Amino acid sequence: MKDTSDIQTPCFVLEEEKLIQNLKLIDRVRREAEVEIILAFKGFSMWSAFPTIKNYVDGATASSLNEVLLCEEHMNTKSHTYCVAYDPNEFNEIVQKSSHVTFNSVSQHQRFIGQVPNGVSVGMRVNPEWSDVEVDLYNPSSPQSRLGILANDLTQLPERVEGLHFHVLCESDSRSLEKVLQNFTLKFGHLLDRIKWVNMGGGHLLTKKGYDLNHLVSILRRFREDHKVDVILEPGSAFAWETGNLETAVLDIVDNGGVKTVIINASFTCHMPDCLEMPYRPTISEASMTEKPDWIPYRIGGVSCLAGDYLEAYWFEKELKEGDKLIFEDMMHYTMVKTTMFNGVQHPSIGIVRSNGKFELIRKFYYQDYRDRLS
Repeated sequence: MKDTSDIQTPCFVLEEEKLIQNLKLIDRVRREAEVEIILAFKGFSMWSAFPTIKNYVDGATASSLNEVLLCEEHMNTKSHTYCVAYDPNEFNEIVQKSSHVTFNSVSQHQRFIGQVPNGVSVGMRVNPEWSDVEVDLYNPSSPQSRLGILANDLTQLPERVEGLHFHVLCESDSRSLEKVLQNFTLKFGHLLDRIKWVNMGGGHLLTKKGYDLNHLVSILRRFREDHKVDVILEPGSAFAWETGNLETAVLDIVDNGGVKTVIINASFTCHMPDCLEMPYRPTISEASMTEKPDWIPYRIGGVSCLAGDYLEAYWFEKELKEGDKLIFEDMMHYTMVKTTMFNGVQHPSIGIVRSNGKFELIRKFYYQDYRDRLS
């Protein structure tokens, strides 16, 4: 990556070459396993990167009318669409612009199936009731989950249904998928000879270092061949994993009660909510997450007025000062898609370091962007 010291902060910076490396791995799985892999907008919807991504995938998955429209406009294709519940005022437009429509409940299917045109493939989301996700906020597999139908409530296929969909993983490996498939087959195997496709959702972190791609390919091929179905994966994080950073700068250092807090020109509440919700502790370049002798601890504070907008101490080799740059690594997936403009805090710009090493500023945000979100 080129020297980005001249980039005005705050800024999300995607490295195009790293994205392409991920895409090549994704394409390898797609070809060797003979499955479809589509981009999940909920994890990464930076559409300025779509011209590159389109060369390696089979399309995209949408979870709302806005994502359907994004798919049409910037992926130039119809979307695989799943919504927890469809708004009757939006459904006709959604289904006209979708190749696949998946329902979350039998009641939603009954309500809308009459509006689904011929040629649109219909699916149902099911709950295999197993997941390796330990954080309840991100675990959709409990028997009380609102996401997907339990096996006892789907003893036969509803009208026109030709696919089943599940999504119970989060940044997981192929061994976890293998266990999900065991549970899925146990609970829904009686339906597999009557459908055309199985969508295994997202959470497959196949671009993470050490991921066993050969094992993933083998279990996907085996499942596809054993059950004579098409297989679809829709990862989000895997596309943008370790492809870029959020660059920030120090505005102030507050020393109260013996704790030094660095105030940056960004916000965990507004720009990195997973750091507070999961909680996820990101890597900061040239800092340590654990105590080091003779290094200086600083709590990292966001610029919003929310009292909890901070992360506990990181250790730095040198004393920090106003204007120093702090780089939060691996901030492309599930970060930009979750940002807000709470407090009117300046939204980070968006840029790309192209494969030739040149930085291109894609988008800067202004007062009008904040104003026009409200009325």
